[in-house]
Amino acid sequence: MVDQLQATRVKEVFVAREADIADGERKVIDIDGVEIGVFHVDRAFYAWRNDCPHQGGPVCQGRLMKRVEERLDKDRRSLGIHYVDDALNIVCPWHGYEFDVRTGRHAGLPSMRLAGCPVRLRDGEIYVVVPA
Repeated sequence: MVDQLQATRVKEVFVAREADIADGERKVIDIDGVEIGVFHVDRAFYAWRNDCPHQGGPVCQGRLMKRVEERLDKDRRSLGIHYVDDALNIVCPWHGYEFDVRTGRHAGLPSMRLAGCPVRLRDGEIYVVVPA
């Protein structure tokens, strides 16, 4: 019973004041040896472990870019690529794997996803929730 209680214990860790992370930016923090990336996107905050599920690369330190899609005509010929305005991806710097910054899902393989942490906002401050 004690092991179950310990396994479900969590703690809130202060990240920054909301105003300290500009929209479209991030902050990577270390919590007891585990790096967490906190992203500010369209007035919302998302937190992901800085650990790419492909091969463990520092995904949260990768570039942020709009998702790229190729448009096809009715005969499936390419009409060129375009950027999706409302889709923002994190691109892992090791091998280029892309993940949606809002959902953590891989752009081409939705079953592959980043490990997330709940974010709590309180009195203008950002906290992430991690196991205690």
